[in-house]
Amino acid sequence: MSTAKPAATPANTARFERKRDLILEAASALINERGVKGMGFADVAERVGLTTTSVTYYFRKKEALAFACFNRALDQMENQVAEVEAHPDPRSRVRAFVRQAFDQALASRQNQVQNYARLSDVRAMEDPLRAELEERYRGIFRRIRNFLGEAQGEREQRLRTLRAHVLVEVLYWVPAWIIRYSVHDYDRVYERVMEIFEHGLSKPGSEWGPVIMSLPQDEDEDGSARRRFLTAATRLINARGYRGASVERIASELNVTKGSFYHHLDAKDDLVLECFRRSLSTISQAQYATDDLAGNRLHKLESAVATLLAFQFSDNGPLLRTTALQAIPADMRGQVIDRSNRTAGRFADMMIDAISEGSMRAVDPLVGSQMIMAALNAAYEQRRWAGTVPIEEAAQMYASPLFYGLFD
Repeated sequence: MSTAKPAATPANTARFERKRDLILEAASALINERGVKGMGFADVAERVGLTTTSVTYYFRKKEALAFACFNRALDQMENQVAEVEAHPDPRSRVRAFVRQAFDQALASRQNQVQNYARLSDVRAMEDPLRAELEERYRGIFRRIRNFLGEAQGEREQRLRTLRAHVLVEVLYWVPAWIIRYSVHDYDRVYERVMEIFEHGLSKPGSEWGPVIMSLPQDEDEDGSARRRFLTAATRLINARGYRGASVERIASELNVTKGSFYHHLDAKDDLVLECFRRSLSTISQAQYATDDLAGNRLHKLESAVATLLAFQFSDNGPLLRTTALQAIPADMRGQVIDRSNRTAGRFADMMIDAISEGSMRAVDPLVGSQMIMAALNAAYEQRRWAGTVPIEEAAQMYASPLFYGLFD
């Protein structure tokens, strides 16, 4: 008696694909809410009205489900990039790419878009699946870099890479702050983002000349040990995601026992909150340190940004990536977002002063401050390259998309 399964009919195939899509939709939403490690078969099954066994019929392991969610998000990203590539020149391609981000944010707010897993949590995956996803993303990123035109020489190619990196990171951060605006204002805000991407913050003829300042450090022995602890934890969370950075991994990174972890903090949620506080405090230190600098207000803004980029590129860094927010409890998340908005508000104040003084172009300071925060937050990912050139040059090249625009 044959045990072979009958061939799938078109109806069966369509039903299979519909259920599979529902599972991917639910799993993607859970990844965005809790991270990869917090997404479980039981929760996915509950959201789609299936049993856990039914979900495992489609995906035998949780890792396979997460992998499919991320590939689905990369499929969407590839489709968007292909649409943009049809535009004839760098400016029109960037405009189309930014427009896509705003359209997607609007559709999400109006519940008119499917859930796609945020790619930031790919870092919580294990190899070889993580490596495969990252390699696919790098291929897409190279296509985004090509939006900006063909580079002549190694330095120009690096500049294109940095510009594309800042562009992607600024757009990734848009949904976090655009929610503060009415949907009727999205078109206006889009134009204000493009104003900075096209022309930068600096007035024509302005020269880049910031001061990279020293930031205060903990001087007592216990404070120094705590700083090292938080620095190591921040690096690991940035590399592995919040749930991927276990207490065991953090302790191993520092070559200490798990007991030492609990000497510094009561729980892991406290850890990520402390890492965020340290990061935002570092940004505030750089902002307020400019009060004692000579020079105009644009010079002070440049100096704060350059100082923070130097911090990100140094052994003292990094700042904690905002991607860790998605996995911490909602009450803690609210605390961090409120503090982050106040820190961004300080950048906005600095920009208002520079505009009033006439040293900076008249741009929207609220929009500009969020763009600065996004670019600074992502700078740590460029630290390897930054170590190959003088720190002043690294800061200038990385900051150039914000202060001088994306285009030559």
